[in-house]
Amino acid sequence: MTKSEVLKDWVEDYSGPLLRRAVYLLSDKEEAEDVVQEVFIAAYSSYESFEGKSNVLTWLTTILNRKVADFYRKKYKSEPYIRFDHFFNESGSWKHDDVLNDWSISGEESQMLDDEDFNKILQDCIENLPVRWKIPLKLYYLEEKKAPEVSQELNISTTNLWKVLQRSRMQLRECLDFNWFAKL
Repeated sequence: MTKSEVLKDWVEDYSGPLLRRAVYLLSDKEEAEDVVQEVFIAAYSSYESFEGKSNVLTWLTTILNRKVADFYRKKYKSEPYIRFDHFFNESGSWKHDDVLNDWSISGEESQMLDDEDFNKILQDCIENLPVRWKIPLKLYYLEEKKAPEVSQELNISTTNLWKVLQRSRMQLRECLDFNWFAKL
């Protein structure tokens, strides 16, 4: 088989799994389709370097992960300034002290992650975060990458990452308070 024929088979066989993974990582089907297309372009360009020691899907997924990291790195650096006046007043104090209060979780509420409605609201809250907060949150908590790895992928300091994650958690908490806990 020629290189073109092999790549054509790969596109047919692996587009679905790669697209599902990309949509999960990017939360945007159009962006995911573009990244998957870039994966196949990169695979075509570096076809000769594929030695067949791993599964084709494993190799393509590795390329996908690198393309997603490049996408986030580029997007993270190009997003506009994030305003903090939602949380802080002009003097730098908290606008709402209630963000510091603990949630009390009963036995029933500890099963929230099994609740389809809660998961939908949580996903919506995550998707409504500013991209500069959503990207690190997804990489750190959902992809379970270590802080140094996330910092390196996004080209930010670990200290900055912790601050971004803290702000993300506060925003998620407020969203969940309003959209879930207030309705219990």
